[in-house]
Amino acid sequence: MARFCNPGLFKRCCHVPFASAAMKSRTLALLWLFVIPSARAGEDSAPKGHLIIHGGGQLTTEVIDRFIELGRGAEGHLIYVPTSNGDEDGKSLTTVPGYLRPEKFGKVSVLHTRDPKIADTDGFIEPLKTATAIWFSGGRQWRTMDAYLGTKTAAAFQAVYRRGGVIGGSSAGATVQGSFLVRGAPAGNQIMMAEGHLEGFGFLPDSAIDQHAIVRKRLDDMIPVIETHPHLLGIAIDEATALEVSGGCARVLGKTKVAIFDAQRWKKGEPRYFFLEKGQRYALATRQLLP
Repeated sequence: MARFCNPGLFKRCCHVPFASAAMKSRTLALLWLFVIPSARAGEDSAPKGHLIIHGGGQLTTEVIDRFIELGRGAEGHLIYVPTSNGDEDGKSLTTVPGYLRPEKFGKVSVLHTRDPKIADTDGFIEPLKTATAIWFSGGRQWRTMDAYLGTKTAAAFQAVYRRGGVIGGSSAGATVQGSFLVRGAPAGNQIMMAEGHLEGFGFLPDSAIDQHAIVRKRLDDMIPVIETHPHLLGIAIDEATALEVSGGCARVLGKTKVAIFDAQRWKKGEPRYFFLEKGQRYALATRQLLP
Protein backbone atom coordinates (compact mmCIF):
# COMPACT_ATOMS: atom_id res chain seq x y z
CA MET A 1 0.00 0.00 0.00
CA ALA A 2 1.10 3.54 -0.68
CA ARG A 3 1.69 5.76 2.33
CA PHE A 4 -0.22 9.04 2.57
CA CYS A 5 1.06 11.68 4.99
CA ASN A 6 -0.03 15.11 3.82
CA PRO A 7 -2.22 15.26 0.69
CA GLY A 8 -2.59 19.02 1.01
CA LEU A 9 1.08 19.57 0.14
CA PHE A 10 0.52 19.18 -3.57
CA LYS A 11 -2.28 21.73 -3.83
CA ARG A 12 0.54 24.08 -4.83
CA CYS A 13 1.48 22.02 -7.88
CA CYS A 14 0.14 24.60 -10.34
CA HIS A 15 2.82 27.05 -9.15
CA VAL A 16 5.29 27.62 -12.01
CA PRO A 17 8.49 29.28 -10.74
CA PHE A 18 11.13 30.83 -12.94
CA ALA A 19 8.69 31.31 -15.87
CA SER A 20 7.65 34.39 -17.77
CA ALA A 21 4.13 35.77 -17.36
CA ALA A 22 3.23 34.43 -20.77
CA MET A 23 4.53 30.98 -19.91
CA LYS A 24 2.62 31.00 -16.63
CA SER A 25 -0.59 32.03 -18.36
CA ARG A 26 -0.20 29.33 -20.97
CA THR A 27 0.61 26.65 -18.41
CA LEU A 28 -2.35 27.60 -16.23
CA ALA A 29 -4.61 27.54 -19.26
CA LEU A 30 -3.43 24.04 -20.12
CA LEU A 31 -3.87 22.91 -16.53
CA TRP A 32 -7.40 24.30 -16.60
CA LEU A 33 -8.13 22.05 -19.56
CA PHE A 34 -7.00 18.90 -17.76
CA VAL A 35 -7.41 19.61 -14.06
CA ILE A 36 -10.16 22.08 -13.23
CA PRO A 37 -13.12 20.01 -14.51
CA SER A 38 -12.51 17.43 -11.76
CA ALA A 39 -11.99 20.18 -9.17
CA ARG A 40 -15.34 21.72 -10.14
CA ALA A 41 -16.90 18.31 -9.58
CA GLY A 42 -15.80 18.56 -5.95
CA GLU A 43 -12.76 16.29 -6.05
CA ASP A 44 -9.65 17.05 -4.01
CA SER A 45 -7.34 19.19 -6.13
CA ALA A 46 -4.20 17.47 -4.76
CA PRO A 47 -2.65 14.86 -7.08
CA LYS A 48 -3.74 11.31 -6.41
CA GLY A 49 -0.68 9.81 -8.05
CA HIS A 50 2.82 8.77 -7.09
CA LEU A 51 6.42 9.55 -8.01
CA ILE A 52 9.38 7.21 -8.36
CA ILE A 53 12.48 9.42 -8.50
CA HIS A 54 15.55 7.28 -9.23
CA GLY A 55 19.14 8.43 -8.89
CA GLY A 56 20.56 6.58 -11.89
CA GLY A 57 22.57 3.42 -12.27
CA GLN A 58 21.08 0.03 -11.49
CA LEU A 59 17.31 -0.23 -11.07
CA THR A 60 16.73 -2.72 -8.27
CA THR A 61 13.91 -5.27 -8.33
CA GLU A 62 12.30 -3.45 -5.40
CA VAL A 63 12.07 -0.19 -7.33
CA ILE A 64 10.77 -1.70 -10.56
CA ASP A 65 8.25 -3.90 -8.73
CA ARG A 66 6.91 -0.84 -6.96
CA PHE A 67 6.67 1.13 -10.22
CA ILE A 68 4.76 -1.70 -11.88
CA GLU A 69 2.44 -2.05 -8.89
CA LEU A 70 1.64 1.67 -8.79
CA GLY A 71 1.18 1.66 -12.59
CA ARG A 72 -1.46 -1.10 -12.31
CA GLY A 73 0.57 -3.74 -14.10
CA ALA A 74 -1.49 -5.92 -16.44
CA GLU A 75 -4.38 -3.45 -16.24
CA GLY A 76 -2.12 -0.46 -16.86
CA HIS A 77 -0.74 1.52 -19.77
CA LEU A 78 2.98 2.39 -19.65
CA ILE A 79 4.26 5.44 -21.56
CA TYR A 80 8.03 5.55 -22.07
CA VAL A 81 9.50 9.00 -22.79
CA PRO A 82 13.09 8.63 -24.13
CA THR A 83 13.55 12.27 -25.11
CA SER A 84 16.51 12.96 -22.79
CA ASN A 85 18.51 10.43 -24.81
CA GLY A 86 20.76 11.75 -27.56
CA ASP A 87 20.90 8.58 -29.64
CA GLU A 88 19.06 9.89 -32.70
CA ASP A 89 19.77 6.86 -34.88
CA GLY A 90 19.48 4.09 -32.31
CA LYS A 91 16.68 1.99 -30.89
CA SER A 92 16.69 3.87 -27.59
CA LEU A 93 14.17 6.38 -28.96
CA THR A 94 11.76 3.80 -30.35
CA THR A 95 11.74 0.86 -27.93
CA VAL A 96 11.01 0.42 -24.24
CA PRO A 97 14.07 -0.89 -22.36
CA GLY A 98 13.80 -4.36 -20.90
CA TYR A 99 14.67 -3.20 -17.38
CA LEU A 100 11.20 -1.60 -17.16
CA ARG A 101 9.68 -5.07 -17.76
CA PRO A 102 7.15 -3.80 -20.29
CA GLU A 103 5.63 -7.28 -20.58
CA LYS A 104 4.11 -6.70 -17.13
CA PHE A 105 1.88 -3.92 -18.47
CA GLY A 106 -1.31 -4.41 -20.45
CA LYS A 107 -0.32 -1.76 -22.97
CA VAL A 108 2.95 0.01 -23.77
CA SER A 109 3.64 3.15 -25.85
CA VAL A 110 6.72 5.22 -26.68
CA LEU A 111 6.18 8.99 -26.74
CA HIS A 112 8.93 11.11 -28.29
CA THR A 113 9.53 14.28 -30.25
CA ARG A 114 12.11 17.06 -30.32
CA ASP A 115 9.58 19.55 -31.70
CA PRO A 116 7.46 21.55 -29.19
CA LYS A 117 4.95 22.26 -31.96
CA ILE A 118 4.29 18.54 -32.32
CA ALA A 119 4.17 18.17 -28.53
CA ASP A 120 1.47 20.82 -28.51
CA THR A 121 -0.95 18.84 -30.70
CA ASP A 122 -3.96 16.79 -29.63
CA GLY A 123 -2.86 13.83 -31.71
CA PHE A 124 0.51 13.55 -30.00
CA ILE A 125 -0.97 13.44 -26.49
CA GLU A 126 -3.68 10.89 -27.33
CA PRO A 127 -1.82 7.94 -25.68
CA LEU A 128 -1.54 9.89 -22.42
CA LYS A 129 -5.32 9.90 -22.00
CA THR A 130 -5.24 6.24 -20.95
CA ALA A 131 -1.78 6.17 -19.34
CA THR A 132 -1.38 4.84 -15.80
CA ALA A 133 2.44 4.99 -15.71
CA ILE A 134 5.05 7.26 -17.31
CA TRP A 135 8.82 6.67 -17.27
CA PHE A 136 11.31 9.39 -18.26
CA SER A 137 14.66 8.13 -19.54
CA GLY A 138 18.13 9.19 -18.53
CA GLY A 139 20.35 11.35 -20.72
CA ARG A 140 20.32 15.15 -20.68
CA GLN A 141 17.32 16.74 -19.00
CA TRP A 142 17.32 19.89 -21.15
CA ARG A 143 16.28 17.81 -24.16
CA THR A 144 13.07 16.73 -22.44
CA MET A 145 12.26 20.19 -21.12
CA ASP A 146 12.99 21.90 -24.45
CA ALA A 147 10.56 19.55 -26.18
CA TYR A 148 7.65 19.56 -23.75
CA LEU A 149 7.68 22.50 -21.32
CA GLY A 150 4.64 24.73 -21.81
CA THR A 151 2.92 22.35 -24.25
CA LYS A 152 -0.20 20.21 -24.13
CA THR A 153 2.08 17.26 -23.48
CA ALA A 154 3.36 18.77 -20.22
CA ALA A 155 -0.23 19.37 -19.12
CA ALA A 156 -1.14 15.80 -20.05
CA PHE A 157 1.78 14.48 -17.96
CA GLN A 158 0.36 16.43 -15.01
CA ALA A 159 -3.11 15.03 -15.70
CA VAL A 160 -1.83 11.45 -15.47
CA TYR A 161 -0.25 12.26 -12.10
CA ARG A 162 -3.29 14.07 -10.79
CA ARG A 163 -5.73 11.29 -11.60
CA GLY A 164 -3.66 8.63 -9.82
CA GLY A 165 -0.93 7.48 -12.21
CA VAL A 166 2.71 6.96 -11.36
CA ILE A 167 5.48 9.15 -12.77
CA GLY A 168 8.93 7.59 -12.74
CA GLY A 169 12.33 8.39 -14.13
CA SER A 170 16.03 7.79 -13.61
CA SER A 171 18.99 10.19 -13.74
CA ALA A 172 17.81 13.00 -16.07
CA GLY A 173 14.34 11.48 -15.69
CA ALA A 174 14.58 12.14 -11.96
CA THR A 175 15.69 15.76 -12.25
CA VAL A 176 12.83 16.76 -14.59
CA GLN A 177 10.35 15.83 -11.85
CA GLY A 178 11.40 18.78 -9.67
CA SER A 179 10.23 22.35 -10.10
CA PHE A 180 13.78 23.75 -10.41
CA LEU A 181 15.97 22.12 -13.06
CA VAL A 182 19.58 21.52 -12.05
CA ARG A 183 22.30 20.54 -14.55
CA GLY A 184 20.04 21.78 -17.34
CA ALA A 185 22.70 23.55 -19.41
CA PRO A 186 23.15 22.22 -22.95
CA ALA A 187 26.80 23.32 -22.61
CA GLY A 188 27.50 20.70 -19.95
CA ASN A 189 26.05 18.90 -16.94
CA GLN A 190 28.61 20.43 -14.55
CA ILE A 191 26.59 23.68 -14.60
CA MET A 192 24.01 23.54 -11.83
CA MET A 193 22.03 26.70 -12.71
CA ALA A 194 21.66 27.59 -16.39
CA GLU A 195 19.65 30.64 -17.41
CA GLY A 196 16.89 29.57 -19.78
CA HIS A 197 16.94 26.00 -18.46
CA LEU A 198 15.80 26.41 -14.86
CA GLU A 199 12.33 24.90 -14.93
CA GLY A 200 11.29 21.28 -14.47
CA PHE A 201 7.82 19.78 -14.66
CA GLY A 202 7.19 20.45 -10.97
CA PHE A 203 5.54 17.14 -10.09
CA LEU A 204 7.35 17.65 -6.78
CA PRO A 205 6.77 21.35 -6.04
CA ASP A 206 9.45 23.67 -4.62
CA SER A 207 12.21 21.13 -5.16
CA ALA A 208 15.53 20.71 -6.93
CA ILE A 209 16.54 17.10 -7.65
CA ASP A 210 20.05 15.84 -8.41
CA GLN A 211 21.18 12.28 -9.16
CA HIS A 212 24.27 10.02 -9.06
CA ALA A 213 24.90 12.01 -5.89
CA ILE A 214 27.37 9.92 -3.90
CA VAL A 215 28.95 7.80 -6.63
CA ARG A 216 29.91 10.91 -8.64
CA LYS A 217 30.76 13.00 -5.54
CA ARG A 218 28.07 15.57 -6.29
CA LEU A 219 26.73 16.23 -2.80
CA ASP A 220 28.24 19.70 -2.40
CA ASP A 221 26.92 20.79 -5.81
CA MET A 222 23.42 21.32 -4.44
CA ILE A 223 24.54 23.79 -1.75
CA PRO A 224 24.80 26.92 -3.97
CA VAL A 225 21.40 26.11 -5.51
CA ILE A 226 19.72 26.15 -2.11
CA GLU A 227 21.74 29.19 -1.02
CA THR A 228 20.37 31.04 -4.07
CA HIS A 229 16.83 29.66 -3.73
CA PRO A 230 16.36 28.90 -0.02
CA HIS A 231 12.66 28.09 -0.37
CA LEU A 232 13.55 24.98 -2.37
CA LEU A 233 14.04 21.56 -0.87
CA GLY A 234 17.23 20.07 -2.28
CA ILE A 235 17.17 16.33 -2.95
CA ALA A 236 20.30 14.46 -4.07
CA ILE A 237 19.73 10.76 -4.79
CA ASP A 238 22.48 8.20 -5.08
CA GLU A 239 22.68 5.53 -7.77
CA ALA A 240 20.58 2.37 -7.42
CA THR A 241 18.33 4.32 -5.05
CA ALA A 242 14.92 5.94 -5.41
CA LEU A 243 12.58 8.22 -3.55
CA GLU A 244 8.95 7.16 -3.69
CA VAL A 245 6.51 10.04 -3.10
CA SER A 246 2.86 9.39 -2.29
CA GLY A 247 0.53 11.95 -0.76
CA GLY A 248 3.30 14.19 0.51
CA CYS A 249 5.27 11.37 2.13
CA ALA A 250 8.66 10.33 0.74
CA ARG A 251 10.23 6.90 1.32
CA VAL A 252 13.66 5.64 0.31
CA LEU A 253 13.84 2.51 -1.86
CA GLY A 254 16.84 0.71 -3.33
CA LYS A 255 20.41 0.25 -2.16
CA THR A 256 21.86 3.39 -0.55
CA LYS A 257 20.61 6.82 0.57
CA VAL A 258 19.20 10.22 -0.31
CA ALA A 259 20.62 13.57 0.85
CA ILE A 260 18.22 16.35 1.90
CA PHE A 261 19.16 20.05 1.78
CA ASP A 262 16.90 22.33 3.84
CA ALA A 263 17.90 25.99 4.33
CA GLN A 264 15.62 26.25 7.36
CA ARG A 265 17.89 23.83 9.18
CA TRP A 266 20.94 25.90 8.27
CA LYS A 267 19.55 28.80 10.31
CA LYS A 268 19.78 26.53 13.34
CA GLY A 269 23.42 25.76 12.65
CA GLU A 270 22.75 22.29 11.34
CA PRO A 271 24.84 20.66 8.58
CA ARG A 272 24.21 21.51 4.94
CA TYR A 273 22.57 18.15 4.34
CA PHE A 274 21.49 14.99 6.10
CA PHE A 275 20.76 11.52 4.81
CA LEU A 276 17.60 9.50 4.52
CA GLU A 277 18.53 5.84 4.70
CA LYS A 278 16.81 2.94 2.96
CA GLY A 279 13.27 2.53 4.31
CA GLN A 280 13.15 5.89 6.10
CA ARG A 281 10.16 8.15 5.54
CA TYR A 282 10.01 11.94 5.36
CA ALA A 283 7.02 14.34 5.48
CA LEU A 284 7.57 16.85 2.69
CA ALA A 285 5.14 19.49 3.98
CA THR A 286 6.68 19.72 7.45
CA ARG A 287 10.17 18.61 6.35
CA GLN A 288 10.38 16.18 9.22
CA LEU A 289 11.46 12.55 9.52
CA LEU A 290 8.63 10.12 10.21
CA PRO A 291 8.80 7.13 12.53
